Amino acid sequence: MIYAGMFYAATLLLLVGLVYKIVDYSRTPAPLKIPTTPAPTTQTGVVYRMAKEVVLFESLFKSNKWIWVFGWLFHFGLFLVLARHLRYFTEPVWFWVGIVQPFGKYASFMMVVGLAGLLARRFLVDRVRYISTPSDYLMLVLLLAIGLSGMMMTFVVHTDIVALKAFFMGLMYFDVQPVPQDPILLAHLAMVALLMVIFPVSKLLHAPGIFFSPTRNQADNPREHRHVAAWAARLDQNN
Repeated sequence: MIYAGMFYAATLLLLVGLVYKIVDYSRTPAPLKIPTTPAPTTQTGVVYRMAKEVVLFESLFKSNKWIWVFGWLFHFGLFLVLARHLRYFTEPVWFWVGIVQPFGKYASFMMVVGLAGLLARRFLVDRVRYISTPSDYLMLVLLLAIGLSGMMMTFVVHTDIVALKAFFMGLMYFDVQPVPQDPILLAHLAMVALLMVIFPVSKLLHAPGIFFSPTRNQADNPREHRHVAAWAARLDQNN
């Protein structure tokens, strides 16, 4: 019951926090045309540029190859790991989730190596260490601990995944089932719930935030179209 209540609370806080932040981002005025040049001049070009940024981290690749390697390893590994975890929330398991299973299993190594590189960067690069805050270190340590504990259950000490799936399926249908009494699993789940709680108030919000960045989501067409922020347009109408 403790873990069920913990995940219900964490899910509620995550959803409410994300919705609040996304609505806040959408309402933030962008009074100037400030796309990072060279920028596309059409909306189709903006979509293409954004896709390259989200999938390939294009700007990071151009600025620092080593950080790009570790960042891409972490994010792509995390994507495959999360896709693999969908088997605990679907019955029957979607066919593409079944295809991802073997890749997601070993993608945890990519995720951990990427995190280790990003954490080492915080310590070893002077200019990065100077601007780093305790939360920057703790966030990476938390993600690293989640990844390592998950790998331990996959490759070292196996847990009862049938009972674990029953627990999460029960949460989805409000039919609480016992969670396996595995110390590593319990620690893993507690850290995941903690991550869900702090996600909406952390720097991890760059995930949805990138779509609201005016340096990325604006077309470079100030000569063709006059850019007027929503609040300025309302003032013009009132006057």
